[in-house]
Amino acid sequence: MKLIAHLLLAASFVAFSAPSFAEDAKPEVAKAAKPDLVKGEASYAAVCAACHGADGNAGSPAYPKLSQQHPEYLVKQLQEFKSDKRNNAVMKGFASTLSDADMKNIAYWLTSQKAKAGFAKDKTLVSLGERIYRGGIADRQVPACAGCHSPNGAGIPSQYPRLSGQHADYSVAQLVAFRDGVRKNSLPMSQVAAKMNDREIKAVSDYIAGLR
Repeated sequence: MKLIAHLLLAASFVAFSAPSFAEDAKPEVAKAAKPDLVKGEASYAAVCAACHGADGNAGSPAYPKLSQQHPEYLVKQLQEFKSDKRNNAVMKGFASTLSDADMKNIAYWLTSQKAKAGFAKDKTLVSLGERIYRGGIADRQVPACAGCHSPNGAGIPSQYPRLSGQHADYSVAQLVAFRDGVRKNSLPMSQVAAKMNDREIKAVSDYIAGLR
């Protein structure tokens, strides 16, 4: 009887233990593929460099500087151009040729490129721009830009884009687009820009251009 009892106990132990062994034996979930910077550079050169510059430092103020931008932000924008969530016919044409892997490779390659410093140009507006960027506009409940984009314009990875050194003309165009409902892919930015006039938008954009 004792032998039978021992055998039953051993069997029950195996029965309860088997699932844990089975779970341990399960293969690990495949990790997301690492970005390929070589492919990213090649794709960027073929699709993006003509407008945004060889290293992401666009020379024309009509096009944004992309170097050192957070990769998550770049991927999000490319995906939203492709899906029409961000409306831009030219960018949709380019983004539509890219796979998600291409976008990731390009974004991480751009992040590795050194951003060139910009400069504020309008001395009459720079102090107003600084006040708005650092302190907001209290009477209209416009929050300080620095709260999300950081005091030096570096932004917060995965959340808010880098702004420092960006062309003032481009920043003005985007803030006006948010304000006028042309650009609709960020509700917080639409709400902020809706409360700003042209002079304030120009001032803060010029200040951003000189941030380091």
